[in-house]
Amino acid sequence: MNLKDSIRTIPDFPKAGIMYRDITTLLTSRRAFAETIIQMSSPFADMMVDNVAGIEARGFTVGGAIAYELGAGFVPIRKKGKLPYHTYEQDYELEYGTDTLEIHADAVRSQERVLLVDDLIATGGTAEAAIHLLRKTGANIVGAAFIVDLPELGGLKKIEDMGIPVLALIAFDGH
Repeated sequence: MNLKDSIRTIPDFPKAGIMYRDITTLLTSRRAFAETIIQMSSPFADMMVDNVAGIEARGFTVGGAIAYELGAGFVPIRKKGKLPYHTYEQDYELEYGTDTLEIHADAVRSQERVLLVDDLIATGGTAEAAIHLLRKTGANIVGAAFIVDLPELGGLKKIEDMGIPVLALIAFDGH
């Protein structure tokens, strides 16, 4: 199955010149969704992953399924103000400003093996912030996995340069 064919591209969204890669069409296809979870999980199957950390919001969808597949727990990494207990927070750059991600301070115990997942990696700013948060908890980050990579934006390389093994199932030229 070619997973790339199950992703819809919407030109000029959210602004002119952007080719938006919409994974909702992949998620609604039972075959494509199942294959995505298998392909994202299998490289980490023998790594004894304790937790899968998913970045809000689509990282929750794939992260929960991957955690189930690996027999691991799930850790949500959320936008600021969404978690009810003590948190660590990390600012990151957006195209026009900054935003903040948070994780519960007790979400991961020191040296637990964690896999970070999200739907797409572009510039890598969100994933980089998530890695900083996980490191604050003492996590041992065994890898990062994404459905889609936009290689021209350099995010995958940024994460690799942080010493994290990365996986992306599909690459799209342009952004």
